[in-house]
Amino acid sequence: MPPEEGEALYEAGLEAATLGPLLEIGTYCGKSAVYLGAAAKERSTVLYTIDHHLGSEEMQSGWEHHDAELIDLVTGRMNSLPFFQATMEQAQLQDVVQALVGDSVDIAQNWITPVGLVFIDGAHSEDPAMDDYESWVPKLMDGGLLAIHDVFPDPKNGGQGPFKVYERSLAGGFVDEHEEGSLRIVKKMF
Repeated sequence: MPPEEGEALYEAGLEAATLGPLLEIGTYCGKSAVYLGAAAKERSTVLYTIDHHLGSEEMQSGWEHHDAELIDLVTGRMNSLPFFQATMEQAQLQDVVQALVGDSVDIAQNWITPVGLVFIDGAHSEDPAMDDYESWVPKLMDGGLLAIHDVFPDPKNGGQGPFKVYERSLAGGFVDEHEEGSLRIVKKMF
């Protein structure tokens, strides 16, 4: 995430945190959680961040975004959780950022707390990105913000899942709030 996108995410977090807690789907090593966590801390709320920490398809061995450093030597699988935990400790956000380890759709099925912001930055193929949208938008408060990362209208630039989620949000009654690089922020108006 480029700094300009991170700053836009932080500003969205500040705005949305006046409504309720913040929620992030797709934690990885915690870079965006630092921006959202700082906003949550400033507004005296929390950031819930959801990830199974096993990496999405584009992070697996043989794919463009694979990082061999994240392979657990015991299991042979990706595990970004220790890196995320170190990032939160370094940023002094352990008391504000609450990690939920698991599948976002499964967690959403039992979630009852309304949230002020949902940040979708998990898997980038269409079905899982749309599943995140469908599972979490009902938990978003009216006037809340939906942030979507890696929105690329041209398929040559990236996965189309986030772009399809962005299009779906506009068709579903959200309105554009801010655009910064590949980050889109829309407001729930229904």
